[in-house]
Amino acid sequence: MGKSETRAAHGVRPPKKTPSASRSPRRPAVAKTETPYHHGALREALLQAAERVLERDGLAGLTLRAVAREAGVSHAAPTHHFGDLTGLLSELAAVGFRQFNAAMASSCDAATTPLERALARPKAYVAYAQAHPGMYGIMFRTERLDYSRPSLHEAAEASFAGLANAIGMMRQEQISEDALTLNQGAAIARAWSMVHGFTTLLLDGRLKDILERLPEGTTAERLLEAMLTAPVTTKLPV
Repeated sequence: MGKSETRAAHGVRPPKKTPSASRSPRRPAVAKTETPYHHGALREALLQAAERVLERDGLAGLTLRAVAREAGVSHAAPTHHFGDLTGLLSELAAVGFRQFNAAMASSCDAATTPLERALARPKAYVAYAQAHPGMYGIMFRTERLDYSRPSLHEAAEASFAGLANAIGMMRQEQISEDALTLNQGAAIARAWSMVHGFTTLLLDGRLKDILERLPEGTTAERLLEAMLTAPVTTKLPV
């Protein structure tokens, strides 16, 4: 009995049948289309993929299929974890608020003087928006979000609590998150309007004309500092 017959008798394929071996290098490319994830890790991976798509392609490019492609998983995966696009956007906005809150808390912790502490939060607010314009934008697209989702509701409430606490420290009084006096509400709205408005104008490139007219080297951050520290001298008409 020859060698090939011996191999066949023992169920061993002759070595000359190699076409499958020649095609084998292509198999990993097929496997890459879907990446295996632990259940909890897949949800996190989808949110990370959604953030990358959002920052790269904008809100218009953020779809469930685009996120699945970015994460390298089946098209059904985002639907399974988030339900629909509103669900995905809401959970992504919750991630944004948590990142946002952490950035502002960290900046306040690093401040060493009362003035630095007063400026830390608004500076961090603007800095986060500049570094993550897509995430910042979706956080305030209320019409695209579902605030009944606990994660988004809690993250957004934590952001408001941080703002109220900062205003309370400046006013040297305790501010309740549930009930505000008119003056407290006005102080919170004034501070938020100023920083949010400044941020929006900056991201839209609308402050360029002002910055070009300022002394050479004046940055947007320095302009913000001047806004926050300048005394209000305008007199109301009698």
